[in-house]
Amino acid sequence: MVNGDERTASEDGKGRLELQTWSDLPLELLELILSNLTFEDNVRASVVCKRWHKVAISVRVVNQSPWLMYIPKSGCLYEFYDPSERKIHSLELRELRGCRVCYTKQGWLLLYRRRNHLVFFFNPFTRETINLPSYELAYEIMAFSCAPTSTNCVVFSIKHVHPTVVAISTCHPGASEWTIVNHRNRLPFVSSIWDKPVFCSGLFYCLSLTGWLGVYDPGRRYWKVLAVPPPRCPENFFVKNWWKGKFMTEHNGDLLVVYTSQNKSPMIYKLYRSELAWKEMESLRGVTIFASFLSSLSGANLPGIMRNSVYFSKFRFFGKRCISYSFDDCRYYPRKQQYDWGEQPPFENIWIEPPCHALSSI
Repeated sequence: MVNGDERTASEDGKGRLELQTWSDLPLELLELILSNLTFEDNVRASVVCKRWHKVAISVRVVNQSPWLMYIPKSGCLYEFYDPSERKIHSLELRELRGCRVCYTKQGWLLLYRRRNHLVFFFNPFTRETINLPSYELAYEIMAFSCAPTSTNCVVFSIKHVHPTVVAISTCHPGASEWTIVNHRNRLPFVSSIWDKPVFCSGLFYCLSLTGWLGVYDPGRRYWKVLAVPPPRCPENFFVKNWWKGKFMTEHNGDLLVVYTSQNKSPMIYKLYRSELAWKEMESLRGVTIFASFLSSLSGANLPGIMRNSVYFSKFRFFGKRCISYSFDDCRYYPRKQQYDWGEQPPFENIWIEPPCHALSSI
């Protein structure tokens, strides 16, 4: 039996529950939900009410497009092209005089100064420098796993000594010397300065000149050429140096390769590790790839950037537009702007990830 006081309390509680709406969600729960939304969904949620707007803005992560860094043939004035704003920023970097850019990741450059065989990291936005032991670089291709400020940073270099032997060199910030080991592989592997390694899920992946995939585990110091047939090349891919027009990157643990050819649409392949096979993708599923010879990057939900596209390291119309290909529209932008990669100098430019406060550094 329920007395009157209990019935009144129950009815009041029921009334309060009926009056609650989505805008009354506890703050911690609302922050958790909105922080897991994509950028577009976060923006949509922000117009529900004033409270949601405030929380959505507080947890919103606005990804920033990479910038294309142009390397001058002489002098120390470097240009950075922002494809989202279609603007060029200039920065004088005297620290890079006489250096060759080898790779970039997380806003850091890996550089080599031939005169004294100096290898070092440099952040053009903070001007911070981190030196590595001297290393004589010839035809090696280089990469690193993460920012050199991390204790997990590993620098990786590879060159073929023979089609069945590669020399792999590794180092890390704070080391006194490089570790150099020759590895044999059952399948032939000929490296190329045009094909840069990619660090993905704890491993360094390398494409050979003809598209075979090698993998190096820095923890186990183990190298192997995988029995994965190379992706199907576009027609006439090996004519006129078009073999230079392939670019590898990773996105959220997926390894992706872009193949380009004159008068043909780019072809995108994804590595399926469990099947040891490359499979062609008809869509990048909202991802954008930024392709260049020295390193290629990827991103998603980038304001001012076309989704499901490839942005190449060349722009037209006096810096007002980057050459890109949209898989949604099945066309290049601007039209008829396919680029002859066989004629492109490999050390002319590189995509680099700027920090959120990049403009205050320039």
